[in-house]
Amino acid sequence: MDKILVTGSAGQLGTELIQMLCEVYGPDAIIASDINHNAAKKFPFCSFIALDVMDQVSLRKVIISENVTQVYHLAAVLSASAEQKPLMAWDLNMDSLLILLDLAKELKLDKIFWPSSIAVFGKESPKENTGQNSVQTPNTVYGISKMAGERWCDYYHQHHHVDVRSIRFPGLIGYKAKPGGGTTDYAVDIFHKAISGASFQSFLKKDTRLPMMYMPDAIQATLDLMEAPKESITVRSSYNLAAMSFTPEEIYLELKKYYPDFSINYVPDYRQEIAANWPQTIDDLQARKDWNWQSKFDLSQMTKDILTNLPNWLDKF
Repeated sequence: MDKILVTGSAGQLGTELIQMLCEVYGPDAIIASDINHNAAKKFPFCSFIALDVMDQVSLRKVIISENVTQVYHLAAVLSASAEQKPLMAWDLNMDSLLILLDLAKELKLDKIFWPSSIAVFGKESPKENTGQNSVQTPNTVYGISKMAGERWCDYYHQHHHVDVRSIRFPGLIGYKAKPGGGTTDYAVDIFHKAISGASFQSFLKKDTRLPMMYMPDAIQATLDLMEAPKESITVRSSYNLAAMSFTPEEIYLELKKYYPDFSINYVPDYRQEIAANWPQTIDDLQARKDWNWQSKFDLSQMTKDILTNLPNWLDKF
């Protein structure tokens, strides 16, 4: 049986993506992996392998022995965490991608998915409706690694015919995993604080607008892209993707509708500077045109859905 390997499975995106992959392709076809052995308990419904993506020998062995034909490479150090350990983040984010791309070339894998980010853009990029081919001047370790990664993906496709596909994700918001060290993760943590009755301290200013996306939209976009015919994929670096944009104040006011006594205070830190250089809204016309992308959730719909489901997940963290 052909199998799909997911690296970095224990993260926010991987936790939910694997559940959907199991629904679509069947649990026997999915292998979750993570460097953290304890992550196995998250995936009782499919195979799990403890795997260090920096270990090319082990990765190659798993791909061959398990008959892996597709890899979703999610292992990464995220934006805020990467600023604390820049060299470690660069090594993991870049070397693991290059190891996988080279294995895809050697072993002739069918498809690779690798997530990029709006962090590839910088202060010289347009703030509104940032286009697919807008100038990229990232000023974070994470953004620099994603920009370089996009070029490597395009290179391996152009020169070695590796079918690698990618999405520049905005901030991702879900309720099935804890915040993972990203600059937009305040929009995950704020729900936990509201439900617990605690006040929320925002590390971004109240009017800092950023592109965001609810996890079900992100998962659907990933599956849609990977299922699209090869000939319809015109972007081999990474596709812009959009759903909604909001500020800390706007999501706070949305939560106040459900929790009138919920309070917030703003104490901007180093993450404010990161966010200030990112786009506020994204133009994703190319994704809509090439593989019919369309988001389903806005801020109010997302808030209602998270508040309905998050309480049932709190004891699983």
